[in-house]
Amino acid sequence: MQKPMSKRELDKFRKILQDKREKLVVNARQTLEDDMKLDAADLPDEMDLASSEYLQSFQFRLRGRERTFLDKITKALTKIDSGEFGICEDCGERIAPKRLEARPETTLCIKCKEEQEREESQFGD
Repeated sequence: MQKPMSKRELDKFRKILQDKREKLVVNARQTLEDDMKLDAADLPDEMDLASSEYLQSFQFRLRGRERTFLDKITKALTKIDSGEFGICEDCGERIAPKRLEARPETTLCIKCKEEQEREESQFGD
């Protein structure tokens, strides 16, 4: 049986995750307030309008990825509260502290993540 993380360690990861979440929320608000304003009167021709619409579409796709990342952060914070943080969802082993420091939202240990990537690359061929 693995030794559970100390309260201090969990608090450190909670702070890192909360900071990441706050940055995502701020970026999303900024996109809604600043970047998504599209006024055809400000654009002199159809080419500029098409270019601006493409940029807007690209930004929305980026925000979709951020939403997925936000979900991962929320899940990690929930795991901290439930005492399951830092445990690999595939094998049940502890995730290495260095991996958690680099990606505290991760759900897999490095061994299981590498295996997942190998399997995904086989399907991509």
